[in-house]
Amino acid sequence: MKYTIKEFRKEFGTEDKCLNYLFKEKYPTAKGYYRVSSRKCWANTDGEQLHPLADTIFKKSSTSLTVWFEAIFLFSIAKNGISAKELQRHFGFTYKTAWRVGTQIRKLMEQDGSLLNGVVEVDETYFGKKGNNEMKFKNKSALMGMVERQGKVRAHKIGARETHILLGKIKANISKDAEIMTDEFRVYAKLPKIGYNHRKGVKHGKGHYVDGDIHTNTIEGFWGQLKRSIRGTYHFVSAKHLQAYVDEFAFRYNQRLSPIPVFQTLVQRASR
Repeated sequence: MKYTIKEFRKEFGTEDKCLNYLFKEKYPTAKGYYRVSSRKCWANTDGEQLHPLADTIFKKSSTSLTVWFEAIFLFSIAKNGISAKELQRHFGFTYKTAWRVGTQIRKLMEQDGSLLNGVVEVDETYFGKKGNNEMKFKNKSALMGMVERQGKVRAHKIGARETHILLGKIKANISKDAEIMTDEFRVYAKLPKIGYNHRKGVKHGKGHYVDGDIHTNTIEGFWGQLKRSIRGTYHFVSAKHLQAYVDEFAFRYNQRLSPIPVFQTLVQRASR
């Protein structure tokens, strides 16, 4: 659903509008409270106080709420992400502040939700600096992804493509009622033993990518978009911070199905 800059500025154009929104989102059942003059809190006649910025990304921040909300809006409409340098140019931040704002907004995009179901494709990839064939996987991070066809994606940085790691991620993210599609990687042959319906027909090593309706094209498409976006916008992401960027693009992918504007989802998460 589209949410325009005109609508954003009308709804959140002042500090008070942003703060009132956060209060209503965080304390929807609060009654009898009034705004304390010159402070970012509410109180009642018994002296009890409510602080809408407590335990949020805005806590103890010297950056105004209008700037925070606009940064969130920019993230919500950017298909390929927003770099700290871009935030720095847009708002006149120091780079340190721009990095912090971007990092905090990405925390709102952490993956959650119910188990994946239906037909689910599973695949792994590597992300990092490009190298020749002999150095293909050196200094690269392994990623594992699971995606419902016409549905949601889960993607995680993993330490290695080891059996217990891959099967553990599958059990934590995919329902036993799902039908799993994979390539020929031998680890997945154990899926029926742990209660999954498993179909494999994709033999990448032999140049086979589709066998009827058996393929992993959906998750491979997600990997391609993820890598192009990170390299195009951020250029390089360290292994330490990679999961936050994977979360960001998984969130963007999943939000394509939502009737709620991405901005609204993010500010709702920011208030909790």
